[in-house]
Amino acid sequence: MTLMELAKQQGKAKVAIAARVDGVLRDLAAQAPPGGTVEWVMPEDRDGIEIMRHSTAHVMAAAVKELFPEAKITIGPAIENGFYYDFDVENPFTPEDLARIEAKMEEIVRADFSFEREELTKEEARARFPGELYKGELLDDIPEPTVSLYRMGNFLDLCRGPHLPSSGKVGAYKLMHTAGAYWRGDSGNRMLTRIYGCAFPKKKELEEYLHLLEEVKKRDHRRLGRELDLFSVNEEVGPGLILWHPKGSVVRRVMEDFWREEHAKARYDLVFSPHIARIDLWRVSGHLDYYRQSMFSSIGVEGQEYQLKPMNCPFHIQIYKSRMRSYRDLPIRYAELGTVYRYEPSGTLHGLLRVRGFTQDDAHLFLRADQLDEEIYSLLDFTLFVLRRFGFDRYEIYLSTRPEKFAGTQENWAKAEAALKRALDRKGLPYEVDPGEGVFYGPKIDIKIKDVLGRAWQCSTIQVDFNNPERFDVTFIGDDGAEQPAIMIHRALMGSLERFFGILVEQYAGAFPVWLAPVQTDVLSVADRHIEYAREVVAALRAAGYRAEGDFRNEKLGYKIRESQLQKVPYALVIGDREVEGRQVSPRRRGGEQFPPMSIGEFLETLRKEADNSGE
Repeated sequence: MTLMELAKQQGKAKVAIAARVDGVLRDLAAQAPPGGTVEWVMPEDRDGIEIMRHSTAHVMAAAVKELFPEAKITIGPAIENGFYYDFDVENPFTPEDLARIEAKMEEIVRADFSFEREELTKEEARARFPGELYKGELLDDIPEPTVSLYRMGNFLDLCRGPHLPSSGKVGAYKLMHTAGAYWRGDSGNRMLTRIYGCAFPKKKELEEYLHLLEEVKKRDHRRLGRELDLFSVNEEVGPGLILWHPKGSVVRRVMEDFWREEHAKARYDLVFSPHIARIDLWRVSGHLDYYRQSMFSSIGVEGQEYQLKPMNCPFHIQIYKSRMRSYRDLPIRYAELGTVYRYEPSGTLHGLLRVRGFTQDDAHLFLRADQLDEEIYSLLDFTLFVLRRFGFDRYEIYLSTRPEKFAGTQENWAKAEAALKRALDRKGLPYEVDPGEGVFYGPKIDIKIKDVLGRAWQCSTIQVDFNNPERFDVTFIGDDGAEQPAIMIHRALMGSLERFFGILVEQYAGAFPVWLAPVQTDVLSVADRHIEYAREVVAALRAAGYRAEGDFRNEKLGYKIRESQLQKVPYALVIGDREVEGRQVSPRRRGGEQFPPMSIGEFLETLRKEADNSGE
């Protein structure tokens, strides 16, 4: 049944609407390229949102050209949550310029100019962009003899499309900020000015996104790291290298202690390895062939080349190979909090989230083929247990398959991918296949944790590797007395401790749960006569194993309480005349909740229960 036939059954009003829809479809079909088709895309569809965002980028570029005719236009794609457009201008745009551009965009939206498609030869198109040298470069790179252009009002752009029917159909948008960007990402080219904007189908969605950005700003681990005195990055030390301050180091120690205890329970052997090794080790592992761009330059020592380690795995292999292994010994599980070093361009470094030196909670398992499925399944359980302990119970899971550039045989890759898939299916975890995103030596399961703001962070990974055991001749003596190749699993739960710590700071906005907090309790004296008993309280808390600090300064109590709150300490214990006389404490929970006076023993029990339950 056609749209018109269906509408006739619904009455005259529906016929009129259907006629308008049919007319729009005919107009769109007339714009389609020869042999092309027209598909109906709704604004809320993924493709529809991308079309809307790309069309908004054109509206912004049109506004810029009207206000700054000398600006040279380049490209303006849709991106996640919005769009950007790069311009070549003498002076970067100011915040005042962005306000003017946004106002001009509103004029263009109200004018409701149609997006009109033209198809021309490349030479005809070149004539349409006099003085626009970047469009000329883009035309040179297009292999097809013809290209498509889109006109919207007075603005013309080289573009494949598609676009909205008209400028009046763009949704809610806002220009956010500017940044420098080299033309085509090449530092040898001219620096352009990029304008970023966000765009959504509805105003409410835009407002929710802007609110989210405000929350992200409040939780920025770099700002909180300074305010809470957790860590720093010092240019004299070097970019991307983290200095852990005492409070941050306390949290890291708690994380590491928990990690070690749980690995001991799970029957892992903890090992240590050097930070540097002869370069031949990385040649055998394949890192020099497949990972060289992320490794620091080697250094010469007594005629030998040495390399800072980007990975821990070759060291664990050498520990395994230090003696002959029997099938009865397997599985062997080595775990290490091993610091590695990887080259990241300075422009990509970002606080704790992207660094050049970091500590992996790394493990490598050596096993027989018949143990592979059970080990992967157990690893999924172990991974989710650890993540839940830190407060993460929402995940995005991906099965990452063979990349274009890989080591080993396709047969072994197929076996490894099948084993990972079986474990995910058996566990009943929803996942997506991520084609071509495996590491060069094997496929993997990637688990991205979702924080309180719904952002996904890549942390945990389980990788099956047939390749390195073959390269390093990793074997065991089977039950038949013959050597057999071992299978290897690479595994990280938190991933990088630096990155995971940064995520934790943002997850909790610096207000760590009791078990992780660098200071769990502040003890605040009201006056000098209360200090002696306050010191006893601090000593009792520390003797019980809790992290307590005393604030005995000659300051008003309200000031001390505010200082404790700003440092996001879970509890503050007020010590005044009543508390001294009754040998009690008056707790205040972070956030302002007050408790009646209680004995030190009662408070310790409250603290114990909260510390034990945190993250569960």
